[in-house]
Amino acid sequence: MTIVPMTVPDTLEGAVILSIVDFFLSIVIIYGISLILHLFPLLNKLGTISDERLKGGH
Repeated sequence: MTIVPMTVPDTLEGAVILSIVDFFLSIVIIYGISLILHLFPLLNKLGTISDERLKGGH
């Protein structure tokens, strides 16, 4: 099996293709960042420490 590299032509059509691919990849990256930020409050709830545990020591 031979791997053929795909190239984008240096024309207006190539620029449009590259812009469309870039647009969709930016949406995927923004969605991934939003998922990570959405998990922070859930992680905060898992790590709650009560005042009694803090005052009681180990």
